Amino acid sequence: MHILDGGIGRLLKQMGAPFQQPEWSALALMEDPASVTLAHQAFIDAGSEIITTNSYAVVPFHIGHERFLDRGEELLRLSGRLAQECVSASSRDIKVAAGIPPVCGSYKPDAFVEEDALTMLHIFKRALLPYVDIILAETQSSIAEMRAILQVFSRCSKPLWISLTLEDENFTEEPRLRSGEKLVDALSHVDRNAVQAILFNCSQPEVMGAAVELSRKELTSKIDIGVYANGFEPITNTIEANDGYSSIRQDMSPERYLEFAQQWKSLGANIVGGCCGIGTEHIAALAVLKD
Repeated sequence: MHILDGGIGRLLKQMGAPFQQPEWSALALMEDPASVTLAHQAFIDAGSEIITTNSYAVVPFHIGHERFLDRGEELLRLSGRLAQECVSASSRDIKVAAGIPPVCGSYKPDAFVEEDALTMLHIFKRALLPYVDIILAETQSSIAEMRAILQVFSRCSKPLWISLTLEDENFTEEPRLRSGEKLVDALSHVDRNAVQAILFNCSQPEVMGAAVELSRKELTSKIDIGVYANGFEPITNTIEANDGYSSIRQDMSPERYLEFAQQWKSLGANIVGGCCGIGTEHIAALAVLKD
């Protein structure tokens, strides 16, 4: 079992680091990089074995097109260097994952433009690869987004993990991506020679079990399965970009989150962590999964 970190954006906000819309977690990179280091260290201290670069919001969707062109690569390199410095200072064997976001917008499969996405993804690749051990493409909400990730990162000498986000507002027993596409169809597009792990993130914990079970059935045993759910109320696919902060569930205690994680492990998941709203206390609770 591998333990990921949790949601760095909400942790930065909780710590009092520079944090506002529309920049989200990228603002700390620009104004107070030391706070990013402290956030990484907090997750390491909580038991994370893999920390993810604070690069999710370094996209035009959050920092604006002109600023991305002017400073995007610089900020991405900084996010990689900060994570790598934390790992180098640790006495434990910690890995760094490159956080590759849905570059055209989170939960926005209809906003995906392949040409634009490929251009931005190559910038992420060039900037982050020198600092990381794993490529983690996060919150992919459509088959088209996943294909773009495969096109750019499938031959880059680093393990490739692809994490999909699932419909969780009006979900049924059949798991679907936020695009409405069936998960089983998305899994059929996984290049089993290029992808080391399929994960599910930034969706309600309740929808993850069925996705893990289906993935373990459909994919070769050589492919790892992971989950890092969020602590939000269900997120609608029609949410407006940068329109306030999503509400955190009051019932998602560390103990409750651990119960979900134990279920995912029993169904075949061997990578577990947390996404937005899942903090250091939740990650610390996951330690028992190592037993």
